[in-house]
Amino acid sequence: MRTWGSRGFRGMLAAALVVCLAACSSAAAAPEPAAAGSSEGNQEGAAVVSAGAEGEAASKVPEAMASEESEEFVPAFDTQTEGAIMVAGHYNNFEALEEEFNRFNEYYPNVELTYTFLDNYNGIISTALGSAEAPDIFFTFPWMAAMEEYKPVMEAAEDLSDPSLGIDLSCIRSNLLYTDDDGRIPMVPVYTTTYGMMVNEDLFAKENVDIPKTYAELIDACMAFKEAGYESPVMGYNESYFLIYPLFYPYFCALILNDETAVREMNDMKPEAGEYMRPALELAADFMSHGCVDLDSCNMLEDDYNAVIMRFFEGDVPMMMATGNTVSGTRKRESQSEAFSARPFEYSFRPVPSTEDGGYFLNTISMLFSVNKNSQNLDMANEFMRFLVRTDELNRMAMAKRMVTPCIDMTMDDIYTAFGEVADSHFINSSDIGVESEPGTQVTRAGWLVSNGILTVDEAVERFGTME
Repeated sequence: MRTWGSRGFRGMLAAALVVCLAACSSAAAAPEPAAAGSSEGNQEGAAVVSAGAEGEAASKVPEAMASEESEEFVPAFDTQTEGAIMVAGHYNNFEALEEEFNRFNEYYPNVELTYTFLDNYNGIISTALGSAEAPDIFFTFPWMAAMEEYKPVMEAAEDLSDPSLGIDLSCIRSNLLYTDDDGRIPMVPVYTTTYGMMVNEDLFAKENVDIPKTYAELIDACMAFKEAGYESPVMGYNESYFLIYPLFYPYFCALILNDETAVREMNDMKPEAGEYMRPALELAADFMSHGCVDLDSCNMLEDDYNAVIMRFFEGDVPMMMATGNTVSGTRKRESQSEAFSARPFEYSFRPVPSTEDGGYFLNTISMLFSVNKNSQNLDMANEFMRFLVRTDELNRMAMAKRMVTPCIDMTMDDIYTAFGEVADSHFINSSDIGVESEPGTQVTRAGWLVSNGILTVDEAVERFGTME
């Protein structure tokens, strides 16, 4: 059986102070928006979210988010070794990785490292791995492990758990580590993501509205902005499944977490299992009934990445539903937005408060790295992975990219500070939920149909298993 690490959240919290775990089960049911064209900003001004930090921020951050640097990297080979490593992926550019290349070159100055963008990455990676110019390291994603068409990709991947490689996987949250039928670990998470809303803090200050921390406060804030003349206090990309996904889907996950009967019946696609969606769909319907979202405005957004960011930077949207992948592109686009450059404002990324106890931190894998076991530079490719898979390097990359680190000891960009204030009970490990792709897609599709007024809650519940 293919498995992801499965230690429960509470047990991991006690054993290793772990928070916000992820895997490819329920969250993978709704396809993660690709960060096409994403790029890295520099790390200047990034805040270390650490329990050991001084000042007010430290007191608000759970101890589980503490950061400890890795031990100093010790090269396994002669530092004058020559070689070349090519990493292939779907990002147009990858400045955070290039910075890691530079750091690796401090140890191995004669190793040339390059990053190559592959257009239509998912469609051509199998072919690329069999070509004369095959990458030495390549992007992989959780869903690839479950799809037959990507079996050749997984078979081409090195077993990164091989003790002879010396890669210390213990720095990564165990639930993020995928093990195949043969006990191999063919891919290692580099970035994870989460779901929430980008908040224009200056608008809240201008209109004297409190940034919401409960569902009632969210509705009150929307009403206050509506009265102040804001057409759409909340916006979001309105295609496929998204729109208010960060509101209702984490709430759904919380409802069925540890409910073995619910998970089994949903995975069996029993028609009556649609009832398990009802509370989350009622939440979506209630939220939309208050007129917090102008659908026409949302329909004008062409994509869930660049268009969402640039529209938010216009400065007249109090709250924009988004993913961490979207947030990863904000820093660079600050200078690309004429509106933001002319009228910059303070903004943050926060959980969407879906209950009177606040919102949820639903964390999921965004991207993994695999090593091509047929690489002509295999030893050095594995050596680079040994260098990279360490707490300080992975955290450094996460901060530079404004993504969430996969490490046990976490350091995150200060834009995520509010996620450090989420109650322990609201951290959700997706892999502990167990909902498979097909029923998970039914939930996300139902939420979109209800939020767009296409189906009522009753109709969506009744159509569980048949929504396309």
